[in-house]
Amino acid sequence: GPVAPWRPFRELVDSPGSLRIRVEAVRAALAERAGRQPRQIEPRVAASVAHLGLVARLLAPPVAAAATGHRLELPLRELWWQDTLGGPVPLSIPEPGSLPAGYGHYEGPTVLDDVIAPLTAATAGLVPISARVLWGNVASAVNGAAAQVAERQPDLAGPVWAAAAELFASPWLSHETHPPGPGFRRASCCLIYKIAADRAR
Repeated sequence: GPVAPWRPFRELVDSPGSLRIRVEAVRAALAERAGRQPRQIEPRVAASVAHLGLVARLLAPPVAAAATGHRLELPLRELWWQDTLGGPVPLSIPEPGSLPAGYGHYEGPTVLDDVIAPLTAATAGLVPISARVLWGNVASAVNGAAAQVAERQPDLAGPVWAAAAELFASPWLSHETHPPGPGFRRASCCLIYKIAADRAR
């Protein structure tokens, strides 16, 4: 099995302490970038940014795989990660399986229900932060992953946007008023604007 520096991803869901350490590390990084002290960065802002980075990393592989006719199952107990900052989180996932003939999309509720929802609930349990903000992060991550595929592989634009739309059909993302696509605008903010807004005061 994986060895250090690989760690079980489920620790972020099962152990509030592990997730809090990640959020505080992000808070310190945001403060350094803004030329401020960590205490000057609101905890909910750091929690939102940390959550966005994690869900974006989790959703990119299954969204991209769906565009090529594959399904990635992401059981929480089989995901591994490395706790690093400054780029995409190193992530280890199970081997992909091929989709049945004629099946063109990823079964979105699996990853949303089994991985994203528990991580989102754990994040909301750390600090007072709106579930709408956190699920807006998820919608943004889905759209961002699809946009990356569509930009780099234009021939896959149709399938990848269809996969994103399938995820958006989940009850978890029912609050979004815009469908996925190049013109997508989320129905909430990730709160990072508050860093600049607070500094201006």
